Amino acid sequence: MSAFTHFRPAALTFLRGLKKHNDKTWFVEHRPTYDNEVLGPLKLMAEELDVRFAKLAPEFVAPAKHALFRIHRDVRFSKDKSPYKTHAALWVFHRDAGRGVGRDAHGGAGFYFHLEPGASLVAGGFWMPPRPLLGVLREKLVEEQRAFEKIVKAPAFTRRFTALSDDEAGVRLTRVPRGFAPDHPAAHWLRFNSFTASRALTDADVTSPKLVDIVMKDYAALLPLVRWLNGALGFPAAKQR
Repeated sequence: MSAFTHFRPAALTFLRGLKKHNDKTWFVEHRPTYDNEVLGPLKLMAEELDVRFAKLAPEFVAPAKHALFRIHRDVRFSKDKSPYKTHAALWVFHRDAGRGVGRDAHGGAGFYFHLEPGASLVAGGFWMPPRPLLGVLREKLVEEQRAFEKIVKAPAFTRRFTALSDDEAGVRLTRVPRGFAPDHPAAHWLRFNSFTASRALTDADVTSPKLVDIVMKDYAALLPLVRWLNGALGFPAAKQR
């Protein structure tokens, strides 16, 4: 079993410092703190989540080598040349879909953890799927609208997440996408470009010895949505590893 329980306040202190001094010199000077307080514990958290998901939903995995996001930013096409992200994160993904996330990567729906002072969160779903996969999801929404709505309107879901996230630019279209009638019964859902839900975590949450228990409750509530999305894409649920 993993030795992970929580992040120490020093992890948040490091990330606050990195936000103020986002340059290579400062990062190299404070690299031991990053390794010991952020990267090391995040790897242990991934290992613990991998163990927990073996029981909750065996098709999802979180090998530390592949579950963690890099701290280095891709600045090739960005006006912001800051070299480092000021948060740390990991991704629990379907073993058949792979760890790809976003428009330019092939993957599936999964579970996300984000560590950032004052802005940590837990989330799940499929963020900005590539256009071909988005098309598949929309077609499935038309076929299974009632089943989908039963998931995202269930009390267990709305109590924790309220609704699908739509507060990010580009996540929801102003009009129904081409090929669907403006008054289609599923018009509201067809306008989504992403299918995710999230809940904020406090600094007290991420430094609590109960952190993994806290996020696993959220992941359990997100599981029906994530499994529906993956099922639509041909990535089935599993009963065992």
